[in-house]
Amino acid sequence: MKKALMVWGGWEGHEPRQCVELFAPLLRAAGYDVDVRDSLDVFGDAAVLAAADLIVPCWTMGALAEAQEQALCAAVRAGSGIAGWHGGLCDAFRGNCQYQFMTGGQFVDHPGGIIDYTVKITRPDDAVMAGVADFKMRSECYYMHVDPANEVLATTTFTGEHAAWIDGCVMPVVWKRAYGAGRVFYSALGHVAADFDVPQCRQIMQRGLLWASR
Repeated sequence: MKKALMVWGGWEGHEPRQCVELFAPLLRAAGYDVDVRDSLDVFGDAAVLAAADLIVPCWTMGALAEAQEQALCAAVRAGSGIAGWHGGLCDAFRGNCQYQFMTGGQFVDHPGGIIDYTVKITRPDDAVMAGVADFKMRSECYYMHVDPANEVLATTTFTGEHAAWIDGCVMPVVWKRAYGAGRVFYSALGHVAADFDVPQCRQIMQRGLLWASR
C-alpha cells in the first residue's frame, strides 16, 4: 500500500483542514494509507518523509526551520512526490528559498481579489488534463513568480483591470516538474474548499496528486 503524508495548518482563510479532508478520502479510495498531521514537526522526521510516496503540504505562510526544509527537500530529491494547491503549496514558507526552488513558484499577489477568470488548458495531450476543456473560475487568481523549467499544463491571461501594467500577461496556473528523483505537481486553484466544487478544478488536482506520487 502506498503512503501519503498530508500536513495542514497556517492561515485559516484558505481552509486547510477542510481541503485536506476533501482529498484524504479520495487518496484512501485510490489505495493509499493516508497520514494526516497538523504540525510542521513531521517535516523534521526524515524517516517519515522517506517512507511517503506522496507529500501534500497545505500550509499557507509560516516558516520551516532549516533542518525541516533540508529534510523535506532531500526526501523529494530522493523520490517522494510532492503536490498541492493554491497557497497551501506555493504561498507557504515565504522565507524558505530551497523549498521554493523545489515547488517551482511563489505567490506574490492576487490582483482584484475574488474575480472571474478563464483557465486555458495548454497541454490537452497530458494525462492529467485529458478530456478537460477551458473553464471559468470565480476566485483568487494568483500572480506568481514562476520557474521557467516548469512544464505548464494550464494558464490564465490577466487583464489590466486591477493592475494596468500586467494587461495581457499569461500566467501559469497548473504545472508539473522534476526535483531530483521526485515529481512535483501544483495547481494555483483552490482558494477555499468550495472552489473544488468546480469539477475541472477537483479533477485536475486529484489526477495531479496521483501523478506526483512515487
